[in-house]
Amino acid sequence: MNKSLLFSGVVGTIVYYLLGWLVYGVIFPDLAGGEQNPLFILLGCLFYAFIFAVMLSRWTSISKFSSGFNAGLIMGILYAMSYYFFKISGGGSFDIQPFLKEIVIGGLMTGVAAGAIALVIGKTS
Repeated sequence: MNKSLLFSGVVGTIVYYLLGWLVYGVIFPDLAGGEQNPLFILLGCLFYAFIFAVMLSRWTSISKFSSGFNAGLIMGILYAMSYYFFKISGGGSFDIQPFLKEIVIGGLMTGVAAGAIALVIGKTS
C-alpha cells in the first residue's frame, strides 16, 4: 500500500464519516433508523472510502476534486439505488420521496468524499 492510497483512504473516511454525521445526525435524523453503533459506522466509512481510493489511485487517472466528485456522484447514485431496492425487498413498500432523498444524499456524500480522495491522490502522487 503506497502513501497516496493510504492518505487518500484515511481522508475519504474522515470526510464521509463527518458528512454522514451532518446529514443523518443533524439535518435528517429521521432517516438514520434508530440507535447506531459509531464504531461500525466508522468501519463502514473506512471500507467504502478505500473502495474509491483503490479505484481512483490504481485504475483511473482521476486526481482532481471535480473529476473525483463526478465519478463519486455517479457511483454514489448507483449504489444508493441498489441499496434502497435491497432494503425494501424484505417486504417494504416503495415510496418515491425517501427513495429520491437517499439517491440525492448518497450521490452527494459519495461525490464529496471521492472528490477529497482524488484531491489527496493528486497532491501526494
